[in-house]
Amino acid sequence: MSEPVSPLMHASYDGLVKIEEIGPMGMITLRGDLSASDIRRAATDVTSVDIPSQRRASIDAERGILWMAPDELLVLCAYAEAPEAVERMTAALTGTHALVANVSDARAVFRITGPQVREVLAKLSPADLSPEGLPVGQVKRTRLAQVAAAFWLNTEEEAQLICFRSVADYVMGLLKTSAHPASAVDFF
Repeated sequence: MSEPVSPLMHASYDGLVKIEEIGPMGMITLRGDLSASDIRRAATDVTSVDIPSQRRASIDAERGILWMAPDELLVLCAYAEAPEAVERMTAALTGTHALVANVSDARAVFRITGPQVREVLAKLSPADLSPEGLPVGQVKRTRLAQVAAAFWLNTEEEAQLICFRSVADYVMGLLKTSAHPASAVDFF
């Protein structure tokens, strides 16, 4: 098996915030009836974290579950664990109407840290980035300029952002422009 390659080779930028492409992460899309106990158990058994409530993230280190839609969760784990986790989840859901798909290689993940994280994201997204509009732990599926993305705040000064791998360089460019020291708005 070949070694995974980071979309941007762990590129980073320091400006109003620090932006880091964090490299390969295990990501599994799980679709089905989220109220069904077997669906919920399939996700929690591989992560050991609770199912999040609507629009929330349940994260513990590199494991987590993100609520993405009324019938969709994104299960996070170590990259190397994703294939085996998919097998376990698929086996656990035999006979259940569900979809389990390893999307690890189709996504790029960024960590954004610093006191102006909300401002940097607000310049790029139509989402409400105020503390009321995006509380810590809430997942936003939105767009950054012209591309789809999802992000959440782990703390008031740390966000994680997921986008398609094919647009990782574009997203890094957007983030760098938004985080350029000369672009400070000081809104939040």
